[in-house]
Amino acid sequence: MIKLENVSKVYPDGTEAVKDVSLRVKEGELCVLLGPSGCGKTTTMKMINRLIPITDGKIYIDGTDNQELDENELRRDIGYAIQEIGLFPHMTVAENISTVPRLKGWPKEDARNRADELLDLMGMDPNEHLDKYPVELSGGQRQRVGVARSLGANPPIMLMDEPFGAIDPITRDRLQDEFLKIQEEIQKTIVFVTHDINEAIKMGTKVALMKGGELIQYSSPAELLAQPKNQFVRDFVGADRTLKSMRLMRARDAMKPSPKTVNVGSDIGEVRQEMERSDVDYLIATDESGRFQGWIQAADLDGEDVDSMNEVLSRDVGSVNRETALSDALSVMLEEDVANIPVLGNDNVLEGVLTFNDLQQVIGETYTEEGGGRQVTG
Repeated sequence: MIKLENVSKVYPDGTEAVKDVSLRVKEGELCVLLGPSGCGKTTTMKMINRLIPITDGKIYIDGTDNQELDENELRRDIGYAIQEIGLFPHMTVAENISTVPRLKGWPKEDARNRADELLDLMGMDPNEHLDKYPVELSGGQRQRVGVARSLGANPPIMLMDEPFGAIDPITRDRLQDEFLKIQEEIQKTIVFVTHDINEAIKMGTKVALMKGGELIQYSSPAELLAQPKNQFVRDFVGADRTLKSMRLMRARDAMKPSPKTVNVGSDIGEVRQEMERSDVDYLIATDESGRFQGWIQAADLDGEDVDSMNEVLSRDVGSVNRETALSDALSVMLEEDVANIPVLGNDNVLEGVLTFNDLQQVIGETYTEEGGGRQVTG
C-alpha cells in the first residue's frame, strides 16, 4: 500500500512542482498519474522511491514513512520502468534483468533462473533472447525486457514512467494488453505515469488527474468519464468521453442473455410460425448443444420455394464474447454492417445477443452531458 499525505515539492528557485497532494493506492491497484506536461505527475512518482526529495508531507510504504527506510533498499524493493527503457548496452538481456537480484545478493544461478522466468512471462523465448544484447532487440522487445527488469527481484510495488510511450501505436497497444494480463496474475501495486487519457482509462484501477501540481480528481476511470469534477476534467478527457467509456464496459453489460432461438434442424414452417408468434424479424439457430449455427432473417423466408434452413442460414457472421469491450463490439457491427451480433462462450455456445439499440441504451444510462450517470466497472 502507498499513501501520500499532504505531499509538496518546492524547488530552490521557488517553483512549486507538487502542491499538497494526498492519495492512497491500495495493494494490487494500478494507479495512473495523468495530466499535461509540467503537472507534477512524474515528480510525484519519483518522490515515492526518493529519487526526488520531498519538501513537505509524508509518503508511507505499507505504513512506514519512506524517509525512515534505507534509500538504496527502498529503491531495490520497488520496481522501476521508464520510457527510455534504460537497458545497460554492455550487458546481456539476462544480466540486465538480473541487476537488482544480484544487488540484493541473489546467487547467480537463481538470478539467471528469474530472468528466464520473466522473459517467458513477457512472451519472449528465453533460449533465444537471454544472451542477446539490447542492440540486437527490436524496440518492443527492449521495452519488454525493461519491464522484466523492473520485476527482477519480485518487488511488491512498481513505478512506471510512460513505459510504453516510445514505441509505435500498434506495438504499444499490444504491450498494454499483455501487461494487463500479467498484472491480473501478479497483482503488483503500481503507480503508472502517462499523459495519454486513453492509456489511463485502459490501464488504471484508479486515475489521479493533475494540473499545475495539484490533484484535481482521483477516481476510477468510469467515474472520471461519467462524473467529471469540473470543466478542466471535462476538457481533458475530451468530448468523446462517451466512446472512451465504451472501452470500460463489456458485452455482458449490454447483451440480452436469453435470445429467441430455433434448432438448426427445425422445419421452415415451424420457423415462420415462431417468428410470427414471437413478433421478431430474426432468429438465431443453434444445435442440440446450444452452439451457434447462424442467423435466420424473416425477409429470407418470404419465398415460397424455400424448403430448408440451409438455404437461408447466414453462417459467416462476426461474434464477440462476454468480456469484449463495447467499443470493439461496435467495431464488429460496423465492419459487418449488422445491428445484432451473437455473444459466444467456449466451443461457440450461444450466451446472448448484443444489439445496437441495447448498446445505445447502456451508453445513454452511463453518460450525460452534465457529467452524471450510473457507475460501470471494466
